[in-house]
Amino acid sequence: MTASRQYFGTDGIRGTVGQPPITPDFVLRLAHAVGRVLRKTEARPTVLIGKDTRISGYMLESALESGFNSAGVNVVLLGPLPTPGVAYLTRAQRASLGVVISASHNAFPDNGIKFFSAQGTKLSDEWELAVEAALAEPPVWADSAALGRARRLDDAAGRYTEFCKSTFPAALSLRGLKLVVDAAHGAAYQVAPNVFHELGADVSSIGVQPDGLNINKDVGATHPEALIDAVKAQGADYGIALDGDADRLQLVDAQGRLYNGDELLWLMAADRIAQGRKPEGVVGTLMTNKAVEMAFKGAGVEFVRAKVGDRYVLEELDRRGWLLGGEGSGHLLALDRHTTGDGLVSALQVLQACVRSGRTVAQLLEGVALFPQTLINVRLTEGQDWKSNCALAEESERAEIALGDSGRVLIRASGTEPLLRVMVEASDAQQAQDWARRIAATLA
Repeated sequence: MTASRQYFGTDGIRGTVGQPPITPDFVLRLAHAVGRVLRKTEARPTVLIGKDTRISGYMLESALESGFNSAGVNVVLLGPLPTPGVAYLTRAQRASLGVVISASHNAFPDNGIKFFSAQGTKLSDEWELAVEAALAEPPVWADSAALGRARRLDDAAGRYTEFCKSTFPAALSLRGLKLVVDAAHGAAYQVAPNVFHELGADVSSIGVQPDGLNINKDVGATHPEALIDAVKAQGADYGIALDGDADRLQLVDAQGRLYNGDELLWLMAADRIAQGRKPEGVVGTLMTNKAVEMAFKGAGVEFVRAKVGDRYVLEELDRRGWLLGGEGSGHLLALDRHTTGDGLVSALQVLQACVRSGRTVAQLLEGVALFPQTLINVRLTEGQDWKSNCALAEESERAEIALGDSGRVLIRASGTEPLLRVMVEASDAQQAQDWARRIAATLA
């Protein structure tokens, strides 16, 4: 992240509603500034605006609409729609920009604004800096004749549903599969059940009654316990858990076993290998389980690690010209299917591997046993220089020598809190716990 950036983080602008910068006056100014940047290269830009189900979405949507219109930019309102749905429609509608009002997996008091380019991709640091520069300038209100207009795209959800279905092979069907879909009371509450039902599955749903206040509350990808219980109770084959804006995926099988993004990333790659389309390489993150890295190595697929965050995974994929990447949280990228991470598309990639092979997820993942990981968060005092801590460095080195090829040590500072994250991975769970505690103790 560029140090001079004041408002933009790693994925747009996010915060608590009613506190700067997530206030209606700032969001209006933000949209006006974005509109002025767009007007430098386009006479009459058109911007798409989608949102999740937070109650604050109404307020922020109105502020964005006013800000864009005041800069002479036309607006198309999509209503509640997954973040990847906005990315798709921005591209399909040949719009100038896509805007999403969402704080993803956060609880309802938070919200955020993020942007997609005309190609449905994340925007560059340079673009964000240009917007921040425009924010620092006085507004230039368009006169009445030059104001932008607003309209609603009534079938946005239907168009995105058809796109998701188009990523699933036409020769295959989900008939015979019983699924439970958990939409986290979020942006996919309408779309997600329909996608799987229209591909032939027997679908039941949880997390599809948003009230503006319950997004991600005890459901969804960040709280999979409700889905595990529902899958077992209903005798379903699989459970699909999305987060509030439906760009991440967690999957549960009939036994209630939860599969994270690391395992699903391997499965997606293995399906391509089985079809004779072996990926040149795959991108994970610093947190990707070592067992998955070893599986890729064994399959002759190059594997590299990016910093934690789907933005960095995408940057590495773009740099190398590769197509598959992801992280354990369930942000998965299949750039031959979509320009951004998409929980629904990822779920269809996994299910098509099962349908095509006639095997379950557990069977497809035989031989890939995740290494136990222990993560300890150590709170840092103000000004504490952990990088110069000799005891920390020495204990970490001892751990790495002791673990050898059967584990690893990762120490990194949180990007959002004054925390140092100490992670130890080992083939033996007790060994991982012991070394993590010993390393963390050097910071006490």
